[in-house]
Amino acid sequence: MASINPFIHFNGNTEEAFTFYKSIFGGEFTNITRFKDLPNAEIFFSEKEANNIMHIALPIGASSVLMGSDVPEMFGKVNELENRSKISINADSKEEAEKLFNALAVGGNAEVPFSETHSGTYFGMLRDKYGIEWMVNFSGK
Repeated sequence: MASINPFIHFNGNTEEAFTFYKSIFGGEFTNITRFKDLPNAEIFFSEKEANNIMHIALPIGASSVLMGSDVPEMFGKVNELENRSKISINADSKEEAEKLFNALAVGGNAEVPFSETHSGTYFGMLRDKYGIEWMVNFSGK
C-alpha cells in the first residue's frame, strides 16, 4: 500500500522548525542533508545558504515521515501566509490529540479551536508559528 508523507518548504528556518516538531512528536531525524553536503560542484550555494537544509526527515508514528527543506534564494521565497497545504494528524486518544494541538499552537494561531464536533469526534485546526497548517483529529473509535 502506498503511503503519504508531507514535505514542507521554509525560508531558511527548516532546522528550527523541525527541532520544534521533534520536541512535540519525539523521535530522531533519519536524514539531515545540508546544501554544502551536495557532491555536485556545478551547483553553487552562497556561504549564507551552505548550512541550510536541503532535506530533513522526522519519522512520526509507525509509518509516517515529515520531511522538509529550505528553499534556495535562487528559487525565490516561499509565501508563508499562503495556503501551502494542511498536515492532518489522526491521534490515538483525545488526550494525545489535545496535547499535540496545544503544543503546535504555541506561538501560532488556532483557526478552529480543538473541540468536540457535531458527530462526536474531536477536531482542531491551526497555523503554527512557522506558517504550517495542521488539522488534529481524534475520531473516538
